[in-house]
Amino acid sequence: MESLKENSTTRENPNGHVEELTPQMDLETSMTDCSSALELFLNNKFSEALKVLKPWKSQSMYHAVGYSSILVMQAGMTFDLKDIDAAMASLGESLETCQRFRKRTGFVEALTNLWNRQPSDNLTEEEMHAELCYAEVLLQKAALTFLDESIIGFIKGGMRIRNSYQIFKDCQVMVNKTKDMENLSNMHVHFRCGVNMGIGSFNLMLSLLPSKVLRLMEFLGFSGDRELGLSELRDGASSQGLRSILSMLTLLMFHLYITVILGTGEVDLTEAEALLEPYVSKFPNGALMLFYTARIALLKGNFTFAQEKFLACIAAQQEWHQIHHLCYWELMWAYSFEQKWKEAYRYADLLSKESKWSQATYIYQKAAILSMLPEGEVKATGENVEELFRKVDGLRLRIAGKSIPTEKFAAKKAQRYIPNNAVKLVVPALEMMYVWNGFMILGKRPELTHGVLATIKKAEDELKDDPSPSEYHTDDKCLVQLLKGLCLKQLGCLDEAELCFTRVTSNENNIKYDDYLVPFAMYEMGLIYKQRGHIGEAVDLLEKIKMNYKEYSMESRLHFRIHAALNTMGSYPNKPYPSRIQA
Repeated sequence: MESLKENSTTRENPNGHVEELTPQMDLETSMTDCSSALELFLNNKFSEALKVLKPWKSQSMYHAVGYSSILVMQAGMTFDLKDIDAAMASLGESLETCQRFRKRTGFVEALTNLWNRQPSDNLTEEEMHAELCYAEVLLQKAALTFLDESIIGFIKGGMRIRNSYQIFKDCQVMVNKTKDMENLSNMHVHFRCGVNMGIGSFNLMLSLLPSKVLRLMEFLGFSGDRELGLSELRDGASSQGLRSILSMLTLLMFHLYITVILGTGEVDLTEAEALLEPYVSKFPNGALMLFYTARIALLKGNFTFAQEKFLACIAAQQEWHQIHHLCYWELMWAYSFEQKWKEAYRYADLLSKESKWSQATYIYQKAAILSMLPEGEVKATGENVEELFRKVDGLRLRIAGKSIPTEKFAAKKAQRYIPNNAVKLVVPALEMMYVWNGFMILGKRPELTHGVLATIKKAEDELKDDPSPSEYHTDDKCLVQLLKGLCLKQLGCLDEAELCFTRVTSNENNIKYDDYLVPFAMYEMGLIYKQRGHIGEAVDLLEKIKMNYKEYSMESRLHFRIHAALNTMGSYPNKPYPSRIQA
């Protein structure tokens, strides 16, 4: 295509009449334009980025993808139905735009590809980029489709993911066949970078799935090789391609969130800092850069610096308040680790009033934090803790027809506050800290860990001295032992920690409501065995959890963590050993 300026051009037809031509843009110019929009976005100029992309989103595949991607990000952060509908409509238009640039195939060829899919050998460079863009839009549309609560929506989303993955694989074949193309076109680096991002993301995310699910996915043609995924994303992040920042952000999400929430918490902060540093230098006031700088500081245990950077992130822009909400969540935890409950409450309160992401979680979290304060301080806030807990169940969301696990967990815990017969929860904010794997972060600061341990021991003493124990008494005692063991483990007191976890497992038959306590305590004991070098013992214990425990709270989250732990152990000697678990 010839590069035309943004103004429409005209020509004289054979009849002597002047006709207006549809404006077009060549591939290289569209890349330059989208790079400018990306820089605006990273400098917090979100509306200006959209203005650059909007005029050309019907004529240029890259403008279409860029415009839709920003709307999808916005929808994902707001959870607002209007934003979701706007993003979905834009994605539909983007698919049409990308489709116009894809190679047209005849009926026989299309039928052949359906049964024996082979990437075409004779695509033009523009058609290759169209395949890549089409796959990216399909993947984004699949993600939004999962928000549809119907089974049809779920099936549609699954089919789009499969189609997207297959196209990315086809593009990877093209990369391997056209390696010499980099000498011919400076556009090929952008194509290769996009393939790195797509193949890397799929492999990395699929590798997180528990083994049973992963085997099914591999049967359906997907692959989940973690090292391949990380390698592809690193190649993409280090390239000069337009999508290099997407690879970088995916790696940051993996290191700073996924390995914490769904993994063992063994975070590669060195790589995270190295990935982020060039963008911090280039966009020092960019909200994304400030946010991830703060997150890294939080994971290091530098809570004061993290708080300063999260506040700087909030001050950096006022256009997307949803980024503020992400900062509120992190600030709430930063103050919780320090047991500064009034400050933590402030941000939990802001979340409950401003964010639509998960009202059930936010209200429960606010009530849990207030439960850690003396009654006088709670009254000063004007809040009624019992009423807050009672609201939780009615605020739950359903995605793809399923309850969100953390909301389901919160609603189950909040059932203790039924009118006229409420039984207070024991250290609920510390329990939620464990749900989000926060004790791993807390452990970076031994003095703060000792402070939390003192709070837990106080709760332990109160339970011992309770003159009229409730039906939840055993559950509460076991919860306290689990949390106490976590603190002791972080402080290096492994024998004492193991004793706490054993107290939980030995009460398995007496626990009435908190069915997650035993399998999670066994998991923590498995990590202690690993830490001592007893790998075979650790693996056998983790496999025992998978085999013997079903349908307990947060089961999927524990299965992700078990899968991550097993991946770190590799092969192990399958030797018999004396069981130390009283089941």
